Amino acid sequence: MEDKPITIDNLIKKVTSYNPDADIEILKRAYFFSSEAHCSQRRIEGSPYIEHPLSVASILADMKMDVATIAAGLLHDTIEDTDTTVKDIKDLFGKEIAFLVQSLTKLSKIEFATREKEQAENFRKMLLAMSEDIRVILIKFADRLHNMQTLKHLPENKQQRIASETLEIYAPLANRLGIGWLKTEFEDLSFKHLVPELYNDLVKKVAKRKEEQEQYLKEVSELIVKKLKEEGIPGTVSWRIKHYYGIYQKMLKQEITFEQVHDVLGLRIITDTKANCYAILGLIHSLWTPIPGRFKDYIGVPKSNMYQSLHTTVFGPKGERVEFQIRTMEMHMVAEHGIASHWRYKEKGRIDEKSDKYISWLRDIIQAQRDLVDASDFLEAVKGEVEPEVIYVFTPKGEIKEMPIGSSPVDFAYSIHTEVGNRCVGAKVNDRIVPLKYTLRSGDTVEIITSPTQNPSRDWLKFVVTQRAKSKIKQWIKAEDRKQSIELGSKLFENEVRRHDLSLSIVKSEEMQKILNFFNIQSIEDLYAFIGYGKLSAHQVVNKLIPEKPPEEPLVTKVTKIPKEQKGITIKGVDNVLYHTAKCCYPVAGDKLIGFVTRGRGVTIHRKDCANLDRLALDDARLVEVDWKADGNATSSARLIVETVDKPGMLANLSAVISSVDVNISHLEASSTEDKKAHIIFILDVKDKNQLLTLIQKIVQIEGVLKVSR
Repeated sequence: MEDKPITIDNLIKKVTSYNPDADIEILKRAYFFSSEAHCSQRRIEGSPYIEHPLSVASILADMKMDVATIAAGLLHDTIEDTDTTVKDIKDLFGKEIAFLVQSLTKLSKIEFATREKEQAENFRKMLLAMSEDIRVILIKFADRLHNMQTLKHLPENKQQRIASETLEIYAPLANRLGIGWLKTEFEDLSFKHLVPELYNDLVKKVAKRKEEQEQYLKEVSELIVKKLKEEGIPGTVSWRIKHYYGIYQKMLKQEITFEQVHDVLGLRIITDTKANCYAILGLIHSLWTPIPGRFKDYIGVPKSNMYQSLHTTVFGPKGERVEFQIRTMEMHMVAEHGIASHWRYKEKGRIDEKSDKYISWLRDIIQAQRDLVDASDFLEAVKGEVEPEVIYVFTPKGEIKEMPIGSSPVDFAYSIHTEVGNRCVGAKVNDRIVPLKYTLRSGDTVEIITSPTQNPSRDWLKFVVTQRAKSKIKQWIKAEDRKQSIELGSKLFENEVRRHDLSLSIVKSEEMQKILNFFNIQSIEDLYAFIGYGKLSAHQVVNKLIPEKPPEEPLVTKVTKIPKEQKGITIKGVDNVLYHTAKCCYPVAGDKLIGFVTRGRGVTIHRKDCANLDRLALDDARLVEVDWKADGNATSSARLIVETVDKPGMLANLSAVISSVDVNISHLEASSTEDKKAHIIFILDVKDKNQLLTLIQKIVQIEGVLKVSR
């Protein structure tokens, strides 16, 4: 943070130093508008509020951003905190700046530590805004950085909350976008506020070590410069202190004290070409002994955030460990500024080809988040993608692919192309056939074997780790589920239409279109899918198609014929009596039955294990013996209540099993619970109890089925 408050003149001077043609009038107008809008507001420590947007704009100028971005930085709080509207900004500054400010306004109420759902929803908004215009997140970064720099003025609980979300979300995100200096700032400032005692102790120890080693590093630097001149290799040498949070993490990970951390200080050499980077590496290794396992070639194999450097640690003069970073100036700019070093916003924020490499992972997250309704699941997925541990594997042509640790051949296949993933039947790793769930390791050469008849398997979701693979597999399953639900829904609808003696041509009628509009459904296929999913019943829909008739007073009570599906029923000691099966227990042929004589509605037939019999048995005189034998192909209605894990494809699996035993579904209802369970009620046409029991045995074997009852 700068010692003196930023002024508009300072800001303009900074911008024109790297962009002489900048339209400074826009910056002046944005400053005066923001200053006027915030004139009555002050920061919590008492300073004029305008100092905050000026500081944000100054940070963006340090990142060498374009005028529209810096103007949006000056205006970023006007809509949120004043009476300014989006229309005001659009009329005065144009669509581009208005879009940036409006996008930031939508993100302004993120409070990660208070409500998890709100945290996830707002983070989703940030990702979506980033995907439209990367400048949104860069302005948000600048806003967050200044807030972190002035965090000490807030109450301690707010300091902890903001520091925690900065460390968990913003620092890794800055790193994923390749902005190294910003990641370091976020981490150190968060560390400072989360564990101030440890931070202050470490600052003192590093300062002491710096004094001890400064002369040593000066001597090493002078020797390197001398050798570079002798070899005719251009290069500048500087030394740096590892940032505090990085040292702290190393102490935690290796369970060592500060005194046991050998590489607190390091040297950085910047040269002109890639070839000279390797030449300097050879020179260093000829002067001192390299430490095994401490060499990293990030030039040949760049990190996912485009970071490139050669890293090596050697036993330097007097046996001291010295770490070197070797890179070109272009690599240095990318290492420090990442996506901001490619700020070519010639098409109003659209991302160029180089910048696109930084956010390809973002599209996978945005795609995947459609399937992640639960807030905690979504945030965990984001954290895993923002800061992944990686391996490097090769295609048969020698191309390098960076994959998360734990990746399988299926993850690799989807990283190449969706169709390669969908048609993947096998894989060769280092010329050996391996299972699809094989865990890839760095250095593996992977060849995918495909087949045009192969389709994704639900089992793949058990071992894939990349969001891209998970998303594509779920997309395919969802499409298949929809297809099966349309088939099932169509069948249920047709059965219901025939039951009411209606013509199937009714689906093309104007009345049908009215029904679709009533249920807010776009097409007949969507209607079938809703019925198949259990979101609507065929009965509900067809009832809307039947004209309402005024109720008629019956003059004579008709004798009801024995329904076809109930033939074979005998009631002991009673002839020609009306009867019906109870809807509380849905008895079928083969069940142990008992009848209850009702007043005016004949005999209601129950299963003997029906829970309602305890109440009915109070009047034994009204109970009669019933026998029901299966009669050829006649069917009766049976109910099955199935409790399952709530996951894609479950309803389709159940429907397929029911169909496999020649049982028709006449009605179904499905609902979900908060604990991720599904509750599905099927009304089925079955011949007898044996057929029903066979079906139940098959259903309980389906993975994800928790309970089946009648």
